[in-house]
Amino acid sequence: MGVDQIAIEVEKIKESRLGQINFDELKFGRDFSDHMLISSYENGAWGNPKIIPFQNLPFSPAASVFHYGQAIFEGQKAHRSENGEVLLFRPDQNFERFNRSAKRMCMPQIPEQIYMEGIKALVDLDRDWIPTGDGKSLYIRPFMVADDGFLGVKASDSYKFMVITSPTSNYYSGAVSVRIETDYARACQGGIGAAKAAANYAASLLPAQEAKKAGYDQLIWTDAKDHEYIEESGTMNIMLRIGDTLITPSLETNTILPGITRKSILFLAKEWGYKLEERRIKVAELIDALKSNQLTEAFGMGTAATIAPISKIAYQGEDYELSDYNSWEFANKVKNYLEGLKRGTQADDFGWTVKL
Repeated sequence: MGVDQIAIEVEKIKESRLGQINFDELKFGRDFSDHMLISSYENGAWGNPKIIPFQNLPFSPAASVFHYGQAIFEGQKAHRSENGEVLLFRPDQNFERFNRSAKRMCMPQIPEQIYMEGIKALVDLDRDWIPTGDGKSLYIRPFMVADDGFLGVKASDSYKFMVITSPTSNYYSGAVSVRIETDYARACQGGIGAAKAAANYAASLLPAQEAKKAGYDQLIWTDAKDHEYIEESGTMNIMLRIGDTLITPSLETNTILPGITRKSILFLAKEWGYKLEERRIKVAELIDALKSNQLTEAFGMGTAATIAPISKIAYQGEDYELSDYNSWEFANKVKNYLEGLKRGTQADDFGWTVKL
């Protein structure tokens, strides 16, 4: 069956909830649009996807996801251009990463037809939910959970693939303060850090909560063994500019999620001729750069925020302030470029956007 031939059954909502949403006061991930996509994996095969009204679903209390944590997800966005077109940013990369996560979590591969065409059909049906304005978009959350009602410790025999969407505003507004984590770990070598698995985020909640109680917005994660090397910033990849060199942790340890925004930014940095290094970064190197004022830019990069500039870094009880991010050259240039691509105001020279 070709990509354009997949049959998607559609059950439309009887009365839209669109009028109940205040699009001037959107919060990330709080409101959900009228419809959702669902497909079931049973007897070794995926069934045709269905679009149904957004609703709660019944699951067995013995479903594997509740007991053994087989759950993965993706995060992507749809933007509305100035002329009303709906644009998706590099959805093929999300699809590929989703299946890499599925493989690591011992879950079945989702066919391209179901993932790509299902998302396109769902977003097209709910296109009136895509907000306009700076920082606003339709957040798209594809996810897969194990739903076999069996308590034996093994990979589930059945799964649900679902997609929900949410009109949203920016995840962060302005710069963020972070603390370098030296006790807890997000992921360890040989673990699931490179998969976009729900368990990674569950492990991060307590240390992030403790950081917030101490007055910081998020954490800089370090390696699980010695807390000697920098890995991620909160739920995002991290990039530093020390002197005139852009540096980001390499993916060789398999403890870092290979971000699509990260991949795009690295590509652009190379295209634009910036000095760029992908390598392990010692915490000591970062602190030395802070003390010598050589750290000129530091930011998280991910789907939710695109670029999240860091205003302050804390380590061993001492706070280090960074310069005003509005003056940063690379972070602002790449953010404006990517935001322009997503909204159709920047020429798409690399074929990264998909129009609906």
